[in-house]
Amino acid sequence: MRALLAIGAALLVAGAGPAPAKPGKVADPVCTNDSKWTDPAAPFRIFGNTWYVGTCGLSAILVTSKAGHVLIDAPMDENVPLIEANIQRAGFKLKDVKYILFSHAHYDHVGGVARLARDSGATVVGRGADAEAVERGKGGRDDPQFYSAGSFPPHSPVQRLDEGLLLLGPLAFTPVPTTGHTPGSTSWTWQSCEKKRCVQIVYADSLTAISDDDYKFGDDGGHPGYLQAFRASIARLERLDCDLLITPHPAASAMWERFGPSATRGPIDPTACHNLAVRAGKALDERLAREASPTRP
Repeated sequence: MRALLAIGAALLVAGAGPAPAKPGKVADPVCTNDSKWTDPAAPFRIFGNTWYVGTCGLSAILVTSKAGHVLIDAPMDENVPLIEANIQRAGFKLKDVKYILFSHAHYDHVGGVARLARDSGATVVGRGADAEAVERGKGGRDDPQFYSAGSFPPHSPVQRLDEGLLLLGPLAFTPVPTTGHTPGSTSWTWQSCEKKRCVQIVYADSLTAISDDDYKFGDDGGHPGYLQAFRASIARLERLDCDLLITPHPAASAMWERFGPSATRGPIDPTACHNLAVRAGKALDERLAREASPTRP
């Protein structure tokens, strides 16, 4: 019996997901790449003091310490009750969340920021144009999806962190500018440790060239420097020290192939950021080729 308990504990620490439900209890949901943004997920340890507390379709990441916790992304206002419940179910107090960081200012990643900040008392931290967007509740005209992206509950003030580190006790987060999906898109990187092993975790923001119908990423006259910044973001991601990759949309980093009861491979992959950057670069080139085509719809 002791051996079985030890095996179960080891799987949980390794990020394999929650233990099977006890008899008489409802089993936790199983997340897949096809899961919806609002489908509930059980919280689980990603590595060390880094936890997943989001839904099956949208990430929310909690990094914990005795000095307080940091939450990255608060996707959609309607998901906030689940995120808050997952924080508590993982064994932590909502009031101990001291900072809320975010990837980019679209409602599916910051729609719950205002409510979570109010409920926890946390300080919201962001970068560049997307920090302004969170204060307004809507991205600016420099967002490629300005016309199609929905609004969200605003939150003000947002503390700016365009460079340097966000420090909280032993925690240290580095913002990585990844302009492209939005002008103020930000990836975040930090270190988490288990026993004597430490890994560099990267929460890589979306690098997809998605836009309104009339926006062209290759139109440097209409959007000066944007394409150059987009390419620089991809190159920056490719160079990062990256042991364990997480993304705002779990499917983008194959999270459900690496975590949970259906996992088919381990969570650690030092090539993951490089591979994601290569895919993003190819997708951007394909988008630019379509823009240049005379048959572009």
